[in-house]
Amino acid sequence: MYRRTVGDVMTEEVVTFRPDTPLQQVAALLDANDIVAAPVVDDDGAPVGVVSASDVLRHETGMPDPQGQNGNDERSWGKARARTAGTLMSSPVFTARADWTIPRAARELRRRHVKQLPVVGDDGLLTGIVTRSDLLDAFIRSDAEIRGEVERDVLGRILGLDEGTVAVEVRDGALTLRGHVPEPRLVPVVVGLCQGVDGVVAVNALLSVRPG
Repeated sequence: MYRRTVGDVMTEEVVTFRPDTPLQQVAALLDANDIVAAPVVDDDGAPVGVVSASDVLRHETGMPDPQGQNGNDERSWGKARARTAGTLMSSPVFTARADWTIPRAARELRRRHVKQLPVVGDDGLLTGIVTRSDLLDAFIRSDAEIRGEVERDVLGRILGLDEGTVAVEVRDGALTLRGHVPEPRLVPVVVGLCQGVDGVVAVNALLSVRPG
C-alpha cells in the first residue's frame, strides 16, 4: 500500500537567500511571498541556515527577541544587530529527505520545535521545503479519495477480495465496513490496513465470516 512521502507534499519552488542577502531584501521577500521563513543556501545550493519573520522582528525591535528577553545572550544580541541573512539566520539547519514518511517528518518538526524543514537530496543540495501545513494537508483527504484507496488497494490489491464483498462507507474520514470475509483472522487485518490509510480517523468493521 502506497504511503505518501515528504516528496509528495513538499514545495519544490523555494524562496531562498544567500548569506550576503541584505536584511531589507530578506524582509521584502518574506512579505511578498507570504511565508514565515526561508532557507539560506551556499554557492552550491546547500542549506546553511534558516531566516524567519521572527528573526526579522528581533532586528527591527533592536532586541534579542520581540519581548526583549535573553538580554545577556550575546549571540541573540548579534542577530539583533544583523545586516545580512548570514548573520541573522538560525544555524545549524535541520533538514528532511524526500523519501521520509509523513509521520517521520512530523516527528522531526516536533522534536526540533520548528515549523518547516528544508528538503535535501543525496548530495546535500536543496530540493524543496516541507511545512506543518503541508503535512496536515496529507491527512485532509476527501471521503471519495479514502473510499477509493480502501476499495482498490486494501480490499482488492492486497487482500484479493471480490468486488462487492465488503461495502465501504466514509463520512468525515470515519470508515464503516459492511460485508463478509473468508476467515475470522482477516477481520483485524482489514481493520489494521484501513487504519493505515492516510486520512482515516476511525474504522468501524461490521464484518462477519462468509458461510462455507
